[in-house]
Amino acid sequence: MANFKMKFCQRWLLFVLFLPLSNVFCFSELSFITEPSDVTLLPKDPTVLDCQAHGQPPVTITWLKNGVKLAESEHLQLLPNGSLYIPKTKHTKEDSDEGFYQCLSQNRYGAILSQRSRLTIATISEFVLHPLPVVVSEGSVARFSCSVTSSPPATITWEFNQSTLPLQTDRITVLPNGVLQIHNVQLEDAGHYRCVATNIGSRLKSNEATLAVNRVAGPKPRQRPRIIAGPQNTTVSSHQTVVLECVATGNPSPIISWSRADSKPIDVYNAKVLGNGNLVITDVSSKHSGVYLCRATTPGTRNHTTASANLTVLVPPNIVERPESQTRPRAGTARFMCQAEGVPPPRIRWLKNGEEVHLNGRVKMYNSKLVITQIIPEDDAIYQCMAENEQGSVLSLARLIVVMSEDRPSAPRNIHAETISSSAILLAWERPLFNADKVIAYSIHYMKAEGLNNEEYQVVIGNDTTSYIIDDLEPARNYSFYVVAYMPMGASRMSDQVSQHTLEDVPLRTPELSLTSHSATDIQVSWQPLPAKISRGRLSAYRLSYRTAVDNTVISVEIPHNGTEYLLEGLQPDTIYLLRMAAATRVGWCEPSAWSSHRTPKISSNKVPLAPILQLEPLNCTSIMARWQTIPDSVAAQGFRLCYHEEGQPEQPSILLQTQTYTYTISGLDPRRKYHVKILAVSKVGDGYQTDQTISTPGCVSARDQLAAAPPPPHQVAVLSANSSAVSLRWSHPAFPPGKAVSFTVRCTPVGTHNVSAIRYLQTTKQSVLVQNLVPNTRYEFVVRLHVDQMSSPWSTFVYHQTLPAAPRQPPAGVRVTLIEEDTALVSWREPTEPNVVVTHYTILYTSQKAWMAGHWQKIQREGSHTMALLEKLEPGNVYLVKLCASNRIGDGPFSDIVELVLKRGHIHRSKNPRHSDYIPDRTAFSDGLYHIDQKSMTGIMVGVSIALTCIAMCALILISKGRPRKSSSPKVIAVGTSEGPQAGLALPRECHSENVEALIPMINHRFIDPKDGSGIVINSTGPVSSKIQNKRWLLFRREIRNPPENDAEASARLYETGKTVLRYDEHLGSAPLSPSSREIIYGPYHAESSHTSEGSQETGDSGHYSNEESNEEVSNPSSTRSSTTESLGSEKSTTASKPKQLFKVENDELLSHTFHHSAPDASWPCKTSKPSQPALVPSQAASC
Repeated sequence: MANFKMKFCQRWLLFVLFLPLSNVFCFSELSFITEPSDVTLLPKDPTVLDCQAHGQPPVTITWLKNGVKLAESEHLQLLPNGSLYIPKTKHTKEDSDEGFYQCLSQNRYGAILSQRSRLTIATISEFVLHPLPVVVSEGSVARFSCSVTSSPPATITWEFNQSTLPLQTDRITVLPNGVLQIHNVQLEDAGHYRCVATNIGSRLKSNEATLAVNRVAGPKPRQRPRIIAGPQNTTVSSHQTVVLECVATGNPSPIISWSRADSKPIDVYNAKVLGNGNLVITDVSSKHSGVYLCRATTPGTRNHTTASANLTVLVPPNIVERPESQTRPRAGTARFMCQAEGVPPPRIRWLKNGEEVHLNGRVKMYNSKLVITQIIPEDDAIYQCMAENEQGSVLSLARLIVVMSEDRPSAPRNIHAETISSSAILLAWERPLFNADKVIAYSIHYMKAEGLNNEEYQVVIGNDTTSYIIDDLEPARNYSFYVVAYMPMGASRMSDQVSQHTLEDVPLRTPELSLTSHSATDIQVSWQPLPAKISRGRLSAYRLSYRTAVDNTVISVEIPHNGTEYLLEGLQPDTIYLLRMAAATRVGWCEPSAWSSHRTPKISSNKVPLAPILQLEPLNCTSIMARWQTIPDSVAAQGFRLCYHEEGQPEQPSILLQTQTYTYTISGLDPRRKYHVKILAVSKVGDGYQTDQTISTPGCVSARDQLAAAPPPPHQVAVLSANSSAVSLRWSHPAFPPGKAVSFTVRCTPVGTHNVSAIRYLQTTKQSVLVQNLVPNTRYEFVVRLHVDQMSSPWSTFVYHQTLPAAPRQPPAGVRVTLIEEDTALVSWREPTEPNVVVTHYTILYTSQKAWMAGHWQKIQREGSHTMALLEKLEPGNVYLVKLCASNRIGDGPFSDIVELVLKRGHIHRSKNPRHSDYIPDRTAFSDGLYHIDQKSMTGIMVGVSIALTCIAMCALILISKGRPRKSSSPKVIAVGTSEGPQAGLALPRECHSENVEALIPMINHRFIDPKDGSGIVINSTGPVSSKIQNKRWLLFRREIRNPPENDAEASARLYETGKTVLRYDEHLGSAPLSPSSREIIYGPYHAESSHTSEGSQETGDSGHYSNEESNEEVSNPSSTRSSTTESLGSEKSTTASKPKQLFKVENDELLSHTFHHSAPDASWPCKTSKPSQPALVPSQAASC
């Protein structure tokens, strides 16, 4: 899906950016109808060089000779159609019209240059080779040859005794290359012979050569076949005729046969045998190139001899990948591709409007590719790719149209790169600062940072991402990157460049081995250091392994990384040894090479030639040049025997070479194959020592070979889960011939990650792999690519798979235990900190120390969404141990560290008041073993502060009230008590006086609590009320409420421990709220952990869902609470112009807003009705008056 998305994005970008403009098609209107061609003529002959162009008028044509513009004159006339007319051809030492001509056509879109034509004046030189005298025996073979340089090529004929040689007999053969063969020579053949060379310009005769024939008496003895004139290495131009001569003698006369060294059939349509065994091929082409073998065999026997020659056909250039016209925005990048083939390989040049492109830092040429970066308006032109060699030239044109846009985005920002593997780097950037919303695509550019004239590569991706993995890089190389943002009619400037280095990898292959023997018991192994592209890092060592062909025992030797040779000694004579090598970097060892064979020489008293020094060099993708030289002081060689074969294929027949031959071209090979070449010298004593060497042919650059250069990717990729951290990956790949080494690379990426360390690459030679150490419950992306013949396929289609969830690997975090009652504790925790963990439930184990000694634990389970639980019915005086674990359907996780909770023994009132005890401190135990401040200390601090502030506030109110007229000054007393003993109180009013309302601010609520030690009296505005004692219970975590209260007083009561003072008042309209500092003085600092309302705790799910037990205690009526809340809200909304009413409480910090309820009998105090003009302080109180 990702490959399809990228291709779609690239095609869409090209369509949007480049196709809508009409000018993109206009350049095709400037083209050549006729171009000049090669011409050969005699001096003073007239000639016309044709050139006609078609394009949008006006079109002008000018001519160039050897790259220099020609001026029109009487001698050079320009015809109306653009052709060049030369009325009288010059050919003198001072001035000659010979040379290369081209015409240049131009209109408003640009200029184009025609192909090159050669004007040649016909000439013929003196003979390079004259025929030589020959003396032969009657019945044998006579041969004469001559050679001449001529343009055009001369025709060779022969004269016998100064008369034309008759050719009626089959015994006489004249070859097109000027060779005269006379088979079965007769006495009358003796005489004088000379050759005549003729072309359109002149006729030339050679010197005469004499043929002498000796009479033979008696029968001729039997002779083995011997080739006296074998085929010679020949280079010809295409469409010409080539002659491969083969003349052999012997008794009886040998039979001549022809074959190709590459086992390909000889072209029967263009090839024929001329005379007594000469091979003539007409209209040759590149398919005829190769090594041809001439075999002379004695009839009826296996006695034979062979000779060979290499035929090279020169082919003019042919463009196989033509450049395409492009429309690019200013500051964009244009790339023109051009691939050409020919023999010899053509040279590529680029022209801009008919002139050679000036290369600079912005315009570069990589091999045959032209790349223009940061395009400017002056780059708008017609570009031509010119491919030329000695056989001719050919051009192909393309137009670059530059689109102008001022509203283009700024460059991408903050580009950075991170190394993933030996071949992949993650590139990330931020969107442009300006016009980022107009960006439709990004173009990523990268190239090798070291060296000169490195090729720049480009990848286009969509605008939905700001990162990309470049994964076709070479290991152990430094690369530079930059990014360009594209909009429909423009492109940004290039971003800042960033460099990053890929990691090392194992070597791509091993060195090519050269094996020679200096004696019968040793093998000299030598090799060339691996190039950086092959070594893929700094080599650390070589490993040479060897064994005999009949023994499987392998002996290995490690050689330092800087070694290039090694001598194996103490070997067995006349034994075939198999050798192979492996190379290593810091990453590891590469695959060892295939076994190479070498036979040690026999032990002989005769001295034989030593092994020649062999050098192999690839000429192209199908040819290898072999060069060798003999060792000084070696036995004289009478010839050389060379053989070669592809790795894994049988050996070809040996090729016998002449004594003075030291080079040989092996042709007709396959690209990207490894070949074994062997050579030895032949002497009178016998065959000499042998040299074995391996070499690999490079890849071709033709369009045909480029298709084969990228093998198809693996298919049918399937992923199966092995466990929560491992998956099994399997795939299929196309069929390859046996013997090919195929390897695979697997990439594993967590979906959506930008973390380089999370992306993994695995190498394997099998069609399956187990990917381990994955993160559980995580979605991964898998792709596979294959490698064969030093080529890599594209990535396979993406396969997505989510790993199975795993049991939690970590315990719950932040475990703490808080004592909230003398027999009840609250356990709280956080989810395990590991990522992607799935928790279905928690298991809490707790026990007392006594039970722990006996191995007994009590167990509680809570759902995975809960992070609190209650431990009830705990016994005072015990130390409890608590631990818990997280679990899911896969299994249980580890338990947390044990948390201790100490319950001290004290005098407990067995009443229904859940917090009314003489000595039960409130403690919280944490998993870290620390204890916070106890409840009694906090209570004392708050009581002291509350009493002081209350006194200050009451004094201020009294002072204020003295300045106002009052109808009654009856004192109002608020009784305040502590757990230490009775305290002095303030008088409370028995009546409600409206004139005293403001003086009583802050007014005590119409119901409050007398916290006198042990009194348990509840006081409201109408008088004291006795409380109905309840059984002590913590009801905060109850889901269901049973036994509702019987009256509102029971629901309104607030219950506190001894030593607590509560001030509750309502702020009414016109009164200023307390400042934050005053609140802090009165109430103390706010603790978020312990101050939660019951409603809030139920909403957050942190409490109220942890006990499924039912309570038997009486609880307050919910309707009372709702009515009280509604009453308060009604007062709050009474006016919009005043500040909202604020409610203040002084409570235990652990029990702030936790509601407890007591029932109370109805009671009332006498009260007067307030004046209507005074604002009501407490709605419920005003109503009662």
